[in-house]
Amino acid sequence: MTKEVTKTTAENQRRALRRYDTLSAVNSLRLHWPEYMIEAAGLAIYMFSVCLFATLLQHPASPAPHIIASPLFRRALMGLAVGTTLVSIIMTPWGKQSGGHFNPAMTFTFYRLGKVKLWDALFYSAAQFSGATCGVAFAAYVLRDAPRNSAVRYAVTVPGMYGEAVAFAAELTISFILMSTILFASNHAKLAQSTPCFVGALYATYITFETPLSGMSMNPARTFGSALHANDWQALWIYFIAPTLGMLAGAELFVRSRKGVNPYCAKLHHANNKRCIFNHGPERAKIRTDSE
Repeated sequence: MTKEVTKTTAENQRRALRRYDTLSAVNSLRLHWPEYMIEAAGLAIYMFSVCLFATLLQHPASPAPHIIASPLFRRALMGLAVGTTLVSIIMTPWGKQSGGHFNPAMTFTFYRLGKVKLWDALFYSAAQFSGATCGVAFAAYVLRDAPRNSAVRYAVTVPGMYGEAVAFAAELTISFILMSTILFASNHAKLAQSTPCFVGALYATYITFETPLSGMSMNPARTFGSALHANDWQALWIYFIAPTLGMLAGAELFVRSRKGVNPYCAKLHHANNKRCIFNHGPERAKIRTDSE
């Protein structure tokens, strides 16, 4: 009799847990849908801009490839344009509200750090993939399929001349540096406000110098959006695994350097009057001052 009661109780607990999980998903979607939409819209704008700049700088019908003969200089212009665009999106009221992730690998890393709830992380990722796909589609429509040209190919990211191993190592490294920079800067009193600028500067630098190695992604959704429209799935696994591992490694370095203290929040820009749906750290995890 006791075993039957125990079995029934355990089953009831499992059912209650399933109902709780379902309710949590519904509540998350009902309460946090503005943040999800912002992440989708932000990445859509980003991908539209990437395709636009790539078309202007690489399409044979554009004057840019004929006027600017140096591929390095064209990549530098691309990096400057993309980096500036990304900083602008993060610093908008929308970016300040959602946190400005626009990257599933980054969102998953903040989830691993305990800053993002599970359902928020899942809905963020779904929104980011949807936004990237829609952004490329909108660029193709507005630019009359010009991004389809072989010189542009929807700004697809694929391994460079040195192969997949080097591309993997490059994506891992640049993602590690990006996440480390975000965490250390956003949790420092004097640097926190400049975190979006650091991100933009890194993007500009990577596009200029790292693009020949891997295409410079650091973002599974960004790669997927371009690959879907270009129908080019070459080494897609690299752009899902390497950025995620690199950002997780950057987070591990940050936590170890702070003796186990996690970051305070998951926003790239903390000091604003927009609501925050993330888990905040304890008092000792707040943004540090120079004396700490």
